[in-house]
Amino acid sequence: MVSYVNSPKVRFSRHAIQRMFERSIPSSVVAQVARNGAIIEDYPNDAPSPSRLQLGWNGGYPLHVVVAQDPDGSLTVITTYIPELDRWEGNYRRRKKK
Repeated sequence: MVSYVNSPKVRFSRHAIQRMFERSIPSSVVAQVARNGAIIEDYPNDAPSPSRLQLGWNGGYPLHVVVAQDPDGSLTVITTYIPELDRWEGNYRRRKKK
């Protein structure tokens, strides 16, 4: 059994909730990727809080989650999507060059 006692609180933006609903992505999976996903891009100058793009998996499918690190230590999910191979390298960690 996994314990989330020391895990940061995860909030969802309205946009993220809409995208999860449209794409049938469970909030529990998105929260897990927000907490533990691999950071593949960092956006330190985003406002109002720095954010990052993280990679995780929903079963056998890749999942990207954009997460902001809030000043109180919690995380806010900005959006989530299933990356497409025509835009991402085969490992879903690097954008293809145009």
